[in-house]
Amino acid sequence: MAATFWTEWVDQDRKARIWAAIDAVAEREKASPSLQHAVLACTQVLSATGAGLSMIRDGGGLEPVLATGPLIGELDELQSTLGEGPGCDAVVAGAPVLYADLSGAEAGWRWPAFAPVAAERDVCGVFAFLVGAGAARLGVLNVYRRQAEPLRPDELQDALVFADALFVLALDEQRGLSADLHAVIDTAFVTRRAEVHQAAGMVAAQQKITVTDALARLRAHAYSQGDPLHLIAADVMAGRLRLASDPDDGTNMRRSDGRD
Repeated sequence: MAATFWTEWVDQDRKARIWAAIDAVAEREKASPSLQHAVLACTQVLSATGAGLSMIRDGGGLEPVLATGPLIGELDELQSTLGEGPGCDAVVAGAPVLYADLSGAEAGWRWPAFAPVAAERDVCGVFAFLVGAGAARLGVLNVYRRQAEPLRPDELQDALVFADALFVLALDEQRGLSADLHAVIDTAFVTRRAEVHQAAGMVAAQQKITVTDALARLRAHAYSQGDPLHLIAADVMAGRLRLASDPDDGTNMRRSDGRD
């Protein structure tokens, strides 16, 4: 009984400390605690390079919605575009995926496209945590570090509480999804997802292939060009880009629009 009570007390103390960190970030902006504040607080508490939140879309893929900076946004976007990385594996496994050194041979075998890019940007550690409860999975919290060191046990517990806090902030007991999450989804999820699928449908019709194959070609082109997938999709939809029928022949055409 005493041991159980002590464990529960420690857990409550940790939760209180994490929520206090989130509140402190929100207070600096004179605002109510939000998903963005939780991601920022997570970065600070874990002494991380940054953190990002991606939502799980239909089919299990990830759509980046929040990041603490351009580098983190790029790496979250890369996981989404490639369909590989710790965040993607966390969705499949239904459990945290913790990797401290992306420069090693094992990481290169496991994530042959993602790991080298992250290592080139001096990001060694990526730690992915599901945001959800039970069968209800909303997204993934990716925590990035430059140092090739595993999370300490106390840091791991803190990260798990941050993931729980993001889930709480994303849900409203009275109305379901919170207004904060609605805003994030409206601006960064639904529109972009629809545009990517529309572009895949256009490529599929042009090349008489399946939508799945068309989406794979869009992702491959985005990776080869170093562009976010949603920007490639926007170019396809606007007629600025037409993918070659043979992805290996190098004849993809993009008209000049100031971005070339």
